[in-house]
Amino acid sequence: MDGGGDNGRSLLTMLGLGVLACNSAAAVYRSWGDVASVLFVVAANAALLLLLHFLCKFDRARPGDDDRGKAKAAVWALTTLLTVMFASRVAPLMPPIVGVAVWVVALATAGGGFWALFIGP
Repeated sequence: MDGGGDNGRSLLTMLGLGVLACNSAAAVYRSWGDVASVLFVVAANAALLLLLHFLCKFDRARPGDDDRGKAKAAVWALTTLLTVMFASRVAPLMPPIVGVAVWVVALATAGGGFWALFIGP
């Protein structure tokens, strides 16, 4: 399934991005009157595309290379951003104690990701 001659893009990746684009267009269409929701969809998609870009850079860089460290930091920052974005949308819809649990899990995920990428073995 890997399209090695196509800049490393596989058919499955392109299909996934196409489904994401269609789903995002439908979400924007459904929430057209709500500026905050449209901005959320656009920002989430931009963050996802940047995340894919930096994941590819991380994959291609050699261990110990400066670009690899920068890509790793960008990957962590973008995943943390997406986690916080989605927690901020989900937590208010839940009962208060569950909303707190959503934030605790989001923060634990961000902290665990930081530990796994920068501190741990």
